[in-house]
Amino acid sequence: MGDKLYSLRVGLCEIEGNRVKVIPLSGPYVPKVDDIVVGIITEISAFAWTVDINSFFPAFLPAQSVFGRRFNPERDELGSRFRVGDAIVAVVAAFDRSKDPMLSVSGPRLGRVPSGVLIKISPVKVPRLIGRRGSMSKMIEDASGCRITIGQNGYIIVAGPPEGVVLAAEAIKMVEEQAHTSGLTEKIERFLAERLGMMEQPDAVEAHPTPAPVEGKAPMNEGISSEGKAS
Repeated sequence: MGDKLYSLRVGLCEIEGNRVKVIPLSGPYVPKVDDIVVGIITEISAFAWTVDINSFFPAFLPAQSVFGRRFNPERDELGSRFRVGDAIVAVVAAFDRSKDPMLSVSGPRLGRVPSGVLIKISPVKVPRLIGRRGSMSKMIEDASGCRITIGQNGYIIVAGPPEGVVLAAEAIKMVEEQAHTSGLTEKIERFLAERLGMMEQPDAVEAHPTPAPVEGKAPMNEGISSEGKAS
Protein backbone atom coordinates (compact mmCIF):
# COMPACT_ATOMS: atom_id res chain seq x y z
CA MET A 1 0.00 0.00 0.00
CA GLY A 2 1.90 3.01 -1.25
CA ASP A 3 5.50 2.67 -0.10
CA LYS A 4 4.52 0.46 2.86
CA LEU A 5 4.25 -3.32 3.10
CA TYR A 6 1.74 -5.09 5.33
CA SER A 7 1.95 -8.74 6.38
CA LEU A 8 -1.17 -10.88 6.72
CA ARG A 9 0.43 -12.67 9.69
CA VAL A 10 2.21 -11.55 12.85
CA GLY A 11 5.85 -12.55 12.73
CA LEU A 12 9.50 -11.60 12.51
CA CYS A 13 10.60 -9.44 9.62
CA GLU A 14 13.87 -10.16 7.81
CA ILE A 15 15.13 -7.75 5.15
CA GLU A 16 17.83 -8.79 2.68
CA GLY A 17 18.36 -6.24 -0.07
CA ASN A 18 15.04 -5.83 -1.87
CA ARG A 19 13.64 -9.01 -0.35
CA VAL A 20 11.36 -8.94 2.71
CA LYS A 21 10.52 -12.14 4.56
CA VAL A 22 8.09 -12.57 7.48
CA ILE A 23 8.56 -15.59 9.74
CA PRO A 24 5.21 -16.29 11.50
CA LEU A 25 5.27 -16.72 15.29
CA SER A 26 2.74 -19.56 15.28
CA GLY A 27 1.01 -21.96 12.94
CA PRO A 28 0.90 -25.61 11.83
CA TYR A 29 3.32 -27.35 9.49
CA VAL A 30 2.13 -27.24 5.89
CA PRO A 31 4.23 -29.60 3.73
CA LYS A 32 6.13 -28.25 0.75
CA VAL A 33 7.86 -30.28 -1.94
CA ASP A 34 11.59 -30.74 -1.19
CA ASP A 35 11.15 -30.05 2.55
CA ILE A 36 13.34 -32.26 4.73
CA VAL A 37 11.21 -33.69 7.53
CA VAL A 38 11.64 -35.96 10.52
CA GLY A 39 8.76 -38.41 10.78
CA ILE A 40 7.54 -41.26 12.96
CA ILE A 41 6.18 -44.46 11.42
CA THR A 42 2.64 -44.97 12.74
CA GLU A 43 1.18 -47.67 10.46
CA ILE A 44 2.30 -50.26 7.94
CA SER A 45 0.12 -51.44 5.06
CA ALA A 46 0.87 -53.77 2.18
CA PHE A 47 2.15 -50.97 -0.05
CA ALA A 48 3.27 -48.06 2.16
CA TRP A 49 4.17 -46.74 5.59
CA THR A 50 2.03 -44.04 7.22
CA VAL A 51 4.21 -41.35 8.77
CA ASP A 52 3.45 -38.71 11.40
CA ILE A 53 5.09 -35.48 10.21
CA ASN A 54 3.52 -33.13 12.77
CA SER A 55 0.92 -31.90 10.29
CA PHE A 56 -2.81 -31.97 9.68
CA PHE A 57 -1.93 -34.24 6.75
CA PRO A 58 -0.71 -37.83 7.32
CA ALA A 59 2.23 -38.59 5.07
CA PHE A 60 2.90 -41.78 3.14
CA LEU A 61 6.18 -43.45 2.25
CA PRO A 62 5.55 -45.76 -0.74
CA ALA A 63 7.19 -49.17 -0.62
CA GLN A 64 8.64 -48.65 -4.10
CA SER A 65 10.61 -45.69 -2.72
CA VAL A 66 12.46 -48.14 -0.47
CA PHE A 67 12.44 -51.48 -2.31
CA GLY A 68 12.59 -50.12 -5.85
CA ARG A 69 10.39 -50.71 -8.89
CA ARG A 70 10.57 -54.47 -8.47
CA PHE A 71 8.75 -54.30 -5.15
CA ASN A 72 6.48 -57.30 -4.64
CA PRO A 73 4.12 -57.23 -1.61
CA GLU A 74 4.10 -61.03 -1.52
CA ARG A 75 7.88 -61.17 -1.29
CA ASP A 76 9.00 -57.94 0.36
CA GLU A 77 8.12 -57.38 4.01
CA LEU A 78 7.78 -53.67 4.84
CA GLY A 79 8.39 -54.33 8.53
CA SER A 80 11.89 -55.54 7.69
CA ARG A 81 12.88 -51.98 6.75
CA PHE A 82 10.87 -49.68 9.02
CA ARG A 83 8.72 -50.62 12.01
CA VAL A 84 5.99 -48.71 13.82
CA GLY A 85 7.71 -46.22 16.11
CA ASP A 86 10.82 -45.83 13.95
CA ALA A 87 12.02 -42.28 13.32
CA ILE A 88 13.02 -41.44 9.76
CA VAL A 89 14.45 -38.49 7.88
CA ALA A 90 12.69 -38.03 4.55
CA VAL A 91 12.05 -35.50 1.82
CA VAL A 92 8.57 -34.41 0.73
CA ALA A 93 8.46 -35.76 -2.82
CA ALA A 94 4.94 -34.71 -3.76
CA PHE A 95 2.07 -32.79 -2.19
CA ASP A 96 -1.00 -30.80 -3.07
CA ARG A 97 -4.13 -30.18 -1.05
CA SER A 98 -6.09 -32.73 -3.06
CA LYS A 99 -4.02 -35.64 -1.72
CA ASP A 100 -1.76 -36.37 1.24
CA PRO A 101 2.01 -35.79 1.03
CA MET A 102 4.27 -38.49 -0.37
CA LEU A 103 7.72 -38.95 1.11
CA SER A 104 10.97 -40.39 -0.19
CA VAL A 105 14.06 -41.68 1.59
CA SER A 106 16.13 -41.87 -1.58
CA GLY A 107 19.10 -39.61 -1.06
CA PRO A 108 22.06 -38.93 1.22
CA ARG A 109 21.37 -38.70 4.98
CA LEU A 110 17.81 -39.93 4.52
CA GLY A 111 16.32 -43.04 6.10
CA ARG A 112 15.96 -44.53 9.56
CA VAL A 113 17.40 -42.66 12.54
CA PRO A 114 19.10 -45.26 14.77
CA SER A 115 19.11 -43.38 18.06
CA GLY A 116 18.43 -40.08 19.76
CA VAL A 117 15.81 -38.01 21.55
CA LEU A 118 12.85 -36.57 19.66
CA ILE A 119 12.16 -32.92 20.51
CA LYS A 120 9.10 -31.13 19.15
CA ILE A 121 8.87 -27.40 18.55
CA SER A 122 6.53 -25.14 16.63
CA PRO A 123 7.38 -25.56 12.92
CA VAL A 124 7.40 -21.81 12.37
CA LYS A 125 10.28 -21.50 14.86
CA VAL A 126 12.54 -23.85 12.88
CA PRO A 127 14.23 -21.05 10.85
CA ARG A 128 15.28 -19.38 14.13
CA LEU A 129 16.69 -22.68 15.39
CA ILE A 130 18.70 -23.15 12.22
CA GLY A 131 19.90 -19.55 12.19
CA ARG A 132 21.69 -17.77 9.39
CA ARG A 133 23.58 -20.36 7.36
CA GLY A 134 23.07 -22.88 10.17
CA SER A 135 24.85 -20.76 12.77
CA MET A 136 22.41 -21.33 15.66
CA SER A 137 22.12 -25.11 15.31
CA LYS A 138 25.89 -25.46 14.85
CA MET A 139 26.53 -23.46 18.01
CA ILE A 140 24.25 -25.78 19.99
CA GLU A 141 25.86 -28.86 18.42
CA ASP A 142 29.37 -27.66 19.24
CA ALA A 143 28.48 -26.83 22.86
CA SER A 144 26.55 -30.04 23.54
CA GLY A 145 28.69 -32.47 21.58
CA CYS A 146 25.51 -33.79 19.94
CA ARG A 147 24.34 -34.35 16.41
CA ILE A 148 21.12 -32.43 15.74
CA THR A 149 18.83 -33.46 12.89
CA ILE A 150 16.27 -30.74 12.19
CA GLY A 151 13.07 -31.40 10.29
CA GLN A 152 11.33 -28.42 8.75
CA ASN A 153 8.16 -29.85 10.29
CA GLY A 154 9.32 -29.06 13.84
CA TYR A 155 10.48 -32.58 14.75
CA ILE A 156 14.12 -32.61 15.82
CA ILE A 157 16.33 -35.52 16.84
CA VAL A 158 19.28 -34.99 19.16
CA ALA A 159 21.85 -37.79 19.50
CA GLY A 160 24.84 -37.77 21.82
CA PRO A 161 25.90 -38.16 25.45
CA PRO A 162 23.04 -37.84 28.00
CA GLU A 163 24.30 -34.59 29.52
CA GLY A 164 24.78 -33.14 26.04
CA VAL A 165 21.26 -34.14 25.00
CA VAL A 166 19.82 -32.37 28.07
CA LEU A 167 21.83 -29.23 27.30
CA ALA A 168 20.82 -29.24 23.63
CA ALA A 169 17.15 -29.81 24.54
CA GLU A 170 17.20 -26.86 26.94
CA ALA A 171 18.81 -24.61 24.34
CA ILE A 172 16.35 -25.69 21.63
CA LYS A 173 13.37 -24.98 23.89
CA MET A 174 14.87 -21.61 24.78
CA VAL A 175 15.11 -20.76 21.08
CA GLU A 176 11.46 -21.74 20.61
CA GLU A 177 10.25 -19.69 23.58
CA GLN A 178 12.29 -16.59 22.70
CA ALA A 179 12.20 -16.77 18.89
CA HIS A 180 10.41 -13.42 18.74
CA THR A 181 13.09 -11.55 20.70
CA SER A 182 16.13 -9.68 19.42
CA GLY A 183 19.68 -10.69 20.29
CA LEU A 184 18.68 -14.35 20.49
CA THR A 185 22.04 -15.66 19.30
CA GLU A 186 23.86 -13.82 22.08
CA LYS A 187 21.33 -15.06 24.65
CA ILE A 188 21.81 -18.68 23.61
CA GLU A 189 25.58 -18.24 23.53
CA ARG A 190 25.56 -16.93 27.12
CA PHE A 191 23.19 -19.68 28.26
CA LEU A 192 25.41 -22.41 26.78
CA ALA A 193 28.55 -20.89 28.30
CA GLU A 194 26.92 -20.70 31.73
CA ARG A 195 25.59 -24.26 31.58
CA LEU A 196 28.92 -25.61 30.40
CA GLY A 197 30.61 -23.84 33.29
CA MET A 198 28.15 -25.45 35.71
CA MET A 199 28.65 -28.88 34.15
CA GLU A 200 32.38 -28.57 34.80
CA GLN A 201 31.55 -28.31 38.52
CA PRO A 202 29.35 -31.40 39.07
CA ASP A 203 29.45 -31.14 42.87
CA ALA A 204 27.69 -27.77 42.72
CA VAL A 205 24.97 -28.81 40.30
CA GLU A 206 22.06 -31.15 40.82
CA ALA A 207 21.94 -33.83 38.14
CA HIS A 208 19.42 -33.26 35.35
CA PRO A 209 17.03 -36.11 34.55
CA THR A 210 16.91 -37.76 31.17
CA PRO A 211 14.10 -36.25 29.04
CA ALA A 212 10.87 -38.22 29.57
CA PRO A 213 8.59 -39.53 26.81
CA VAL A 214 5.51 -37.52 25.91
CA GLU A 215 2.11 -39.14 26.27
CA GLY A 216 -0.22 -39.35 23.30
CA LYS A 217 2.42 -39.90 20.63
CA ALA A 218 3.39 -43.00 18.70
CA PRO A 219 5.76 -45.24 20.70
CA MET A 220 9.41 -44.91 19.80
CA ASN A 221 11.45 -48.01 19.07
CA GLU A 222 14.65 -48.79 20.90
CA GLY A 223 17.16 -45.98 20.71
CA ILE A 224 14.62 -43.18 20.20
CA SER A 225 12.78 -41.42 23.00
CA SER A 226 10.66 -38.28 22.91
CA GLU A 227 10.68 -35.00 24.78
CA GLY A 228 8.93 -31.67 24.43
CA LYS A 229 5.70 -30.69 22.74
CA ALA A 230 5.00 -28.70 19.61
CA SER A 231 3.10 -25.48 19.93
